Amino acid sequence: MKNLYIFLAAVIIVACTSCKNETNNDPATADPEKTIVEKIAAANGLENFDNVQELKYTFNVKVNDSLRTSRAWTWEPKTNRVTLTTKDSTVAYDHKTEAANHEWVDQRFINDQYWLLFPFHLVWDKMEWKHEEKAIAPISGEEMQSMTITYPSDIGYTPGDVYEVFFDDNFMIQEWIYRSGGNPENAFPATWEDYKDFGGIKIATRHTSKDGSFVLFFDGIEVVRE
Repeated sequence: MKNLYIFLAAVIIVACTSCKNETNNDPATADPEKTIVEKIAAANGLENFDNVQELKYTFNVKVNDSLRTSRAWTWEPKTNRVTLTTKDSTVAYDHKTEAANHEWVDQRFINDQYWLLFPFHLVWDKMEWKHEEKAIAPISGEEMQSMTITYPSDIGYTPGDVYEVFFDDNFMIQEWIYRSGGNPENAFPATWEDYKDFGGIKIATRHTSKDGSFVLFFDGIEVVRE
């Protein structure tokens, strides 16, 4: 992903219609002027992120049923305060002003937070995107909409990353392919599944590789509002 140290990213697309004489309250489709990326972010609850004071979550990776990584994060979006807690240490810093002094931690914060909130980064970040109305998802083999996201070659910890995301008719990402640095030989497909709703913010809490040997999952998610 852009600004991401080790892993991947994705996107979604969806369409909804309202009955005649009824009001459409779906944030993803109520405004026909929204772009595809704006609709995806809205479907995942971007409007509910504005009053988030603190976000806690634990990023976990299993490979062949062995837990390889577990990092607990506390992020305060309004103050940019980030705290990483592992079994060995706790590190706190200001993501905006002190990232350079904590690069090892900040790289992992960006990576883990991208897996958590990638749909929001579609409107937060600078990137190019191309939408396809019909595409075959790499793991399920189902026909979905897709979008190819390309990050700039001169920005972030891993510049030039490319994500091909596959989403359903509710603008929710179901699968994606991550290409580190845009290299087709580095393609890594994974699922987006086990969505849970945290006060209107929808998060895919599990990502699995095609052969099931790689599982990335979140637990301990807490959203503290003002």
